[in-house]
Amino acid sequence: MDGIPHEGIPPYPPTVWALVEQAAERWSDHVVLADDHGRSLTGRGLRDAAVSTAAALAAHGIGPGTIVSWQLPTTLETMVVMVALTRLGAIQNPLIPILREREVRFITNQVGTEVLITMEHWRGFEHGELARTLAAEQGFTVVIIDLDTDPTTIGNTLRLEQGDRATLGDAPPLDGSPVRWIYTSSGTTADPKGVRHTDRSVMHGATGPIGTGASPDDVNAVAVPVSHIGGMLMLAAGLMTGMQLVLFESFDAATSPVRFAAHGATVLGSAVPFFLAYFDAQQRHGDDPLFPRLRLLTGGGAPTPPEISRRAREVLGVRGIANSWGLTEFPVATYGRPDAPIEVLDTTTGPAVAGVEVRVVTDDGRVAETGEEGELRLRGPQCFLGYVDASLDADAFDDEGWFRSGDLGTIDADGNVTVTGRIKDIIIRNAENISALEIEDALYQHAAVSDVAVVAAPDPRTGERVCAFVVVAPDTEPPTLASLGSHCRELGLAVQKCPEQLELVAALPRNSYGKVLKQELKARLA
Repeated sequence: MDGIPHEGIPPYPPTVWALVEQAAERWSDHVVLADDHGRSLTGRGLRDAAVSTAAALAAHGIGPGTIVSWQLPTTLETMVVMVALTRLGAIQNPLIPILREREVRFITNQVGTEVLITMEHWRGFEHGELARTLAAEQGFTVVIIDLDTDPTTIGNTLRLEQGDRATLGDAPPLDGSPVRWIYTSSGTTADPKGVRHTDRSVMHGATGPIGTGASPDDVNAVAVPVSHIGGMLMLAAGLMTGMQLVLFESFDAATSPVRFAAHGATVLGSAVPFFLAYFDAQQRHGDDPLFPRLRLLTGGGAPTPPEISRRAREVLGVRGIANSWGLTEFPVATYGRPDAPIEVLDTTTGPAVAGVEVRVVTDDGRVAETGEEGELRLRGPQCFLGYVDASLDADAFDDEGWFRSGDLGTIDADGNVTVTGRIKDIIIRNAENISALEIEDALYQHAAVSDVAVVAAPDPRTGERVCAFVVVAPDTEPPTLASLGSHCRELGLAVQKCPEQLELVAALPRNSYGKVLKQELKARLA
């Protein structure tokens, strides 16, 4: 079945820098970015700071087409550097801060980094030392941003080198179609893949968030790395709508929700660990709403079980969680509508966003019927141009030019997409395919389960068996394998889908966007 694309694509400017210039006029005195240090930037302030920073970066040899990798946390400085590089017409390669020597060496080699921007230290790691080591090997320039200084000791100003605007040379690029961004896949199963995007494609990723009714009254707390492609699309959504982004360098389950509340957050995301922390914080806070202005919870980066959406209604008083679905190669392809029927909100990722087409293709290459499962494939303006390793492109697209997502799913009669799992996240037991996601959704409804991941464990008799890694809910008795099996059968799961192995863990390994690192769990079993 083909999905139903929607009309109403926002009128994006031709380039990201043109969007910044537009926001400087439209939101000249309105705060579009803030942080937990008490600092903020208006639309005009962001533009002016970026111009001064661009002049300083130009002195390091950065100009149109320079390949600039940057590894920085979620700060005002990072946003200004990102915008400054768009002013210079550089090709940006954002790296999430948790990447270490092996990944950074591979990525900078692959993309041909000419300048690496990073900090000296961050959260106990010597980023500056790593940058200089790799620079000696590869010959690129290192630029260090001072993030060690407490902003309150320098009048809450930006910790950035400022240059003379008059020295800026070339005019900003006017064409949004050349490659300007190289993002990388998570690299949890193999070496990271360089994903090539344009200004146009990354801006179109903001269409979904814009369509949720974002406005200048919104405050969106952001504690995920803005070096993910989501960082650029959230900035684009904010500059288009006036929604304020409040930036936090990291997320702490015990303290971050209260800090988010202090800023008057109206929008919160984005994955199960975050939602669980919000629920716990509200319960500690008591009967009065911790987030009195909250209007929307958004899910993305990893599937959200329906049980979590139901708990959001009970604990936080929102209708549910508006889930989105997309990939680094095709950001935010679908987005749940906050006013959708509860069942749709809980179990789907909504319809295709404006301008996007989604279809389901079965194993035999046939376009699926309504509700029939198959691979989800995509076409639309936020599709990437291809990989840095062009040999990967042939397998990424089918003969008609649709991007092969690698995700399994269905589309209902109204165009709502349900993601049922990854093609590679299927448990093959006695030659039968079993969806790990279906079992996880059931286990989240068990009173003793706080967090869970289901993976395939090797089995000499059946080939693979269902293994559940469970984080035990506070103040409950740990579940047994038998109790989980009874629970799943009561919910209507077939006996072969019930867990056959149980591993109790203190926490699940997740990346910075909340996605469970199942390869690590499988490695433990191996």
